[in-house]
Amino acid sequence: MLPAVLFLAFLLLPVLEIYVIIQVGELIGGWPTVALLLAESLLGAWIIRHEGRRAWRALKETFGNGGMPDRELADAGLVLVGGALLLTPGFVTDVFGFLFVLPFTRPLVRRLLSWYVGRRMSAARRRAGLRLGDLSGMYGPGANEPEPGAGPGPQVVRGEVIEDDRRGERR
Repeated sequence: MLPAVLFLAFLLLPVLEIYVIIQVGELIGGWPTVALLLAESLLGAWIIRHEGRRAWRALKETFGNGGMPDRELADAGLVLVGGALLLTPGFVTDVFGFLFVLPFTRPLVRRLLSWYVGRRMSAARRRAGLRLGDLSGMYGPGANEPEPGAGPGPQVVRGEVIEDDRRGERR
């Protein structure tokens, strides 16, 4: 499903961008539209530079303190993706780029993406559990299942035998 969505996005997004640029051009004129696109790109580049440095400093600080940089990595990734969107010419990609890069909208986007990814992971885990549950008896007993017909008795523990050779070295 994801490849089809990406294919449609790459096909339809340029068409949508051209349509919006033409509509804005008809509304304010051709040269003002080009000037607005250039101004958005310059402003976006400045914000990317500033927020990228901030995200890098936060990431280095968290690594230096020995912490897990989950929020910092997410912020760095959002700034990277937002920067790519801001440097792409067009108004639609700029809107999403600013949402990903601006410090007051990025936490909201991060929470929304985290919620979405968590939901997808839960669904994938449920699907995988159902699939594995359907095949549970196919390849013999599992780690917690007793051998068929085995009653109470000694428990078999699998392991590795280590022998000493003549020189006293272990192998």
